Amino acid sequence: MYPALRAQFEKVILLSDDEFEAIVPYFRHRSFKKNDHIFSAGDAVPDNYYILSGLTKLVYTDPETIKEHILSFAMEDWWDNDFQAYYTRSKATLAMVCLEDTEVLCLSLDDLQALRQLPKMEHFLLERSINSMLSAQRRILSLMTSSAQERYEQLMRLYPALLQRVPKTQLAAYLGVSRETLSRM
Repeated sequence: MYPALRAQFEKVILLSDDEFEAIVPYFRHRSFKKNDHIFSAGDAVPDNYYILSGLTKLVYTDPETIKEHILSFAMEDWWDNDFQAYYTRSKATLAMVCLEDTEVLCLSLDDLQALRQLPKMEHFLLERSINSMLSAQRRILSLMTSSAQERYEQLMRLYPALLQRVPKTQLAAYLGVSRETLSRM
């Protein structure tokens, strides 16, 4: 059951069949259709989301300009969330929207805390947190120091499959450029 999840864990830790089978019940499977909101700004965010299939975007909508700012995309084998809302049990400032039909595994904060009691899972969760922080730092530095062209080239180099799946208007919003500027790149 959930071989992709097991492979995700085993990039960091080795699990016996019994250990993996003990972990699986902490996760709940959910299905969403294209354009569904997994959560919206103002919602509680009780779960963290592991993408089994599909594609999502994490967006902030400026309440004054109604302009959409895309923080991230997530596809198969990625985790994504409004982590501030999840970890502090506060209301979301972001929305998570499906760009394709999407299957996720949900992990509540209480279940995450229970999994942290298992030494192997504590190690996995620490490694995942470190990788998330490194990715966020790279993204922030890229926005601060790289041109739109450089950000686009980096995205092409790191995530070529993503470029084939994300609509150009969404990609432009992620890169912080207009659709017209993107078409000239």
